[in-house]
Amino acid sequence: MAAAYDYLHIGKAEDVSNPKDQKVYRLFEILPGFLTWATLILIVILSFKSPAFIAIFIILFDTYWLFKTIYLSFHMNASFRKMRANLKINWLKKLDELPTIDYRLSSIVHWRDVYHLIILPVAKEGVEVVGLTLAGLVRSDYPKTKMIVVLAQEERARDQAESVKEFAQREYGNKFFKFLVTRHPADIPGELAGKGANATWAIKQAVTEVIDQLDIPYKHVIVSNLDIDTVIPSQYFAILTYKYLTALDSLRSSFQPVPLYVNNIWEAPPPARVFAFATTFWQMIQQARPEQLVTFSSQAIGLKALADVGWWQTNVVSEDSRIFWQCLLRYDGDWETVPLHYPVYMDANVAPTFWQTMKNQYKQIRRWHWGVENNPYFMFGFLKNKNIPRRAKWRLTWLMGEKTHSAATNPLIIFLLGWLPLLFGGPEFNRTVLSFNLPHFTRNVMYLAMFGLVSSAIISVILLPPKPSNYGRWKWLWMILQWLLFPINFIVFGAIPAVDAQTRLMLGKYMGFWNTPKYRK
Repeated sequence: MAAAYDYLHIGKAEDVSNPKDQKVYRLFEILPGFLTWATLILIVILSFKSPAFIAIFIILFDTYWLFKTIYLSFHMNASFRKMRANLKINWLKKLDELPTIDYRLSSIVHWRDVYHLIILPVAKEGVEVVGLTLAGLVRSDYPKTKMIVVLAQEERARDQAESVKEFAQREYGNKFFKFLVTRHPADIPGELAGKGANATWAIKQAVTEVIDQLDIPYKHVIVSNLDIDTVIPSQYFAILTYKYLTALDSLRSSFQPVPLYVNNIWEAPPPARVFAFATTFWQMIQQARPEQLVTFSSQAIGLKALADVGWWQTNVVSEDSRIFWQCLLRYDGDWETVPLHYPVYMDANVAPTFWQTMKNQYKQIRRWHWGVENNPYFMFGFLKNKNIPRRAKWRLTWLMGEKTHSAATNPLIIFLLGWLPLLFGGPEFNRTVLSFNLPHFTRNVMYLAMFGLVSSAIISVILLPPKPSNYGRWKWLWMILQWLLFPINFIVFGAIPAVDAQTRLMLGKYMGFWNTPKYRK
């Protein structure tokens, strides 16, 4: 990699060698948390000092939030319809019917030239999880002779890893073109123990032992980094290949499916179900806004680009989104995420007990919100890279900064802080017309926003897998009524872990990778 791009693998401020640059990077780390806390504290203070001002702000903010909710609902429904339509298409047939003149990569003369390198990082998951994922790959309609599967294990799993390895090799070792089991060593200096380090170790072995040995062109290989609980639909690799061949620039693109957390959704408690679907719906919304789409779990990328940026970073938690920013900076802003509008099926958060599930849910969401570590990364990268248009830098900084800030503050403003002027405004304010109208206006906004929840409830029921026989018919009712928990979920499993993550980054209390336990009843 050229020295001009030596900043691409920075994990945190202390990784920056130049003292002046290190201070700049550290300032960028402080900024998201500072803005969040400044907003929250200012609202509290002004609720005492200037309740009328805050009341007007709340009214304007609620109005903005209502229109934004309507706007996002249209995007969600559009994406949902497109996903349902894509599920009905025979993508293998479309590949066969696709004229080779429409291929964007001239070196590929037939779609069967495309290989899929599938990385499956494993921490401590057992055969019941790994087996379902591998079985899904076997059911794929894509030719298995073009699928290279790598089960990427961790050395620290030891005995459990060995039993999973024996099972996988016995049951699936001869089902694909190549099947590898790698073992990522523990405690490599400079690495953060997590998925990124494991996946990078695995792909380096796969490239050395298979791709390079067989002289397979890197441009002909699509790499999928799948969470180990990911079960793919049979046509998934066919649509991925189709999108790869027809993208405006296949070598400057990531490819993102819709994560649908339904593998064990019937077993999950209501708060976990609501959050699982809320995450899916947000990803569906982002699929309808590709200009804002950043890679998430179980994405795909061409091997050529992945090798060019030096693989996934081994010193960050959020490698799944970081790879987008690595590529964007490496290619001077010429990078996009192509939405597949197609699902992959993953696990909702389930633990042996309700309270353990809630604890795990919080930790998982906090880890996702730790994606805020990307904000200082790309802001620093924008300073270093002079080839990216200034307008693009400002647009992306605003979009990502606004998302980060909104995630931490919006739920608290809407459901909690908006009532502070009435509590702290004093007798003089409470006698005003503004004081009288504030709760009525806020309540009406909430009622109108409920229509969005109704739409979400309907779509969530449509997306449900068949109900297990051990659940009664009343379970369907709870699948709808659970959405009444959304305001609580919005705060407890939305704003609070976001504030937690941003505060840790602001204070330099860097998080490690926390692997969500996979539990099947």
